[in-house]
Amino acid sequence: MSRFKEGPILHDKNIEKVDITDITIIIVNYNTRQLTLDCLASVYASQTSYQSEIIVVDNASRDDSVQAIQSTYPDVRMIANSSNTGFAVANNQGMDIASGRYILLLNSDTVIQPDTLQTMISFMDRHPEMGASGCKVILPDGSLDKACKRGFPTPSASFYYAFGLSRLFPDRPKFNQYQLGHLSPDDEYPVDCLVGAFMLVRREAIDQVGGLDETFFMYGEDIDWCYRIKEARWGIYYYPRTYIVHYKGGSARRKPLKITYEFHRAMWVFHRKHYAKKYNPLMNAAVWMGIALKFMLSLLRSWVSLPSRSKRTTASMRAKNEVSSEVKS
Repeated sequence: MSRFKEGPILHDKNIEKVDITDITIIIVNYNTRQLTLDCLASVYASQTSYQSEIIVVDNASRDDSVQAIQSTYPDVRMIANSSNTGFAVANNQGMDIASGRYILLLNSDTVIQPDTLQTMISFMDRHPEMGASGCKVILPDGSLDKACKRGFPTPSASFYYAFGLSRLFPDRPKFNQYQLGHLSPDDEYPVDCLVGAFMLVRREAIDQVGGLDETFFMYGEDIDWCYRIKEARWGIYYYPRTYIVHYKGGSARRKPLKITYEFHRAMWVFHRKHYAKKYNPLMNAAVWMGIALKFMLSLLRSWVSLPSRSKRTTASMRAKNEVSSEVKS
């Protein structure tokens, strides 16, 4: 049976109210009303003995998301921002008022399974050395969202990934340092980083390392957070005994310019913050040039794939409306 801290079940006189909140689920919404409602429906359908609370942070949506969520799920704690603050800032706002022993970052464009919360919290309770964990994340077509288990994007790992060596040698660990393609998605093991679409983090770890770095707008903040959690000597674990479905913000084929820019800016910010001092100027220059080249190629591909001029405005608006506040590639 699903139990929510402020939900109707706690109003039952036959059930003793428990003050401890086991998990706070934070969902950031940006113009994804129906996706968020579907996500919330899956959370409320959870079969778990743990006490939960849900916080939705809305980043100035224009699709009546706030009203729809509040009317459908009045027990959800809502933060309605007057502007789009980005993924990191919005999640930190939720963490500021969260009361759970664990914090779950959950994308608005995901659907969890009935056993997901029970399985993942039970795992964390059995392993107090773990600072964060994530489950298997699959896409609507049934394939794996490879971002759910990753290594850190070191210069070598990024090079092997960007230039396709990981695809050429899928069974070679040396060439699969980033997406860990040589490891079975059905096995469990420690990893460097998880995906912000589903990341369960222990309160004590957050107290030690802080929240998400707000320098990142909508990419890279999850990798940075995992990096800091591991540096503080907490474990991070991939636990595929349950799964979620990640819809990746709908079916937008072309990402708006700002999303493409933020994706590549996040690479630059992460390298500058964690790796620049560890490598010589020549290596750093190569990294900067690689990021710039990849950005320009992405812009070129986006322009080439644009529809005819008469359809560009409509396609652009559709893409922007379908993209969630945190889209992972």
